[in-house]
Amino acid sequence: MNDTTKILIAFAAGAVAGAAVGILFAPDKGSETRRRIGEQGRKMADSMKNKLLAGKEKFDTLKEGIRQTVKEEIAELA
Repeated sequence: MNDTTKILIAFAAGAVAGAAVGILFAPDKGSETRRRIGEQGRKMADSMKNKLLAGKEKFDTLKEGIRQTVKEEIAELA
């Protein structure tokens, strides 16, 4: 696991903890607090999913570029 991944995980954990503390200390009824926690959890899960998909797309693009470069270099050597 590289440093960037560790930083992103730490940031996400901090954001989740901050959102949870903020919601728990809000002066709402329990049912409203549970609803808000669930809503925030879904939003964060969707956000992380979108970021992971974007990262996968970038990785796939990079991988394909490297593959193409290797093929071109092999063709030049032949």
